[in-house]
Amino acid sequence: MKPFDRLQLWFNSQCNGDWEHGTGIAITTLDNPGWLIKIDLQGSDLEDAEFETFKELKSNMEWIHASRTENIVRISCSPENLDKALAIFCDWAGV
Repeated sequence: MKPFDRLQLWFNSQCNGDWEHGTGIAITTLDNPGWLIKIDLQGSDLEDAEFETFKELKSNMEWIHASRTENIVRISCSPENLDKALAIFCDWAGV
């Protein structure tokens, strides 16, 4: 299953009538260029789960950085690594 499909499954499993209104997932672009994924875990089944920081720098055009601050998982990556970035979250989330 593709990482985006896995992310959709996780998102849907968290929707309870409240969580999706005040929290959720945002995927935006960066100007360096790249992607930024923010996933708010507050109220989710992963709220108390430990998340290990991940960094991979193969070149200026191939990189990923994933970390957690409080209840937000932030994953930034180069333009062609969006699938890999989503897979990092989905693997951790168990979907």
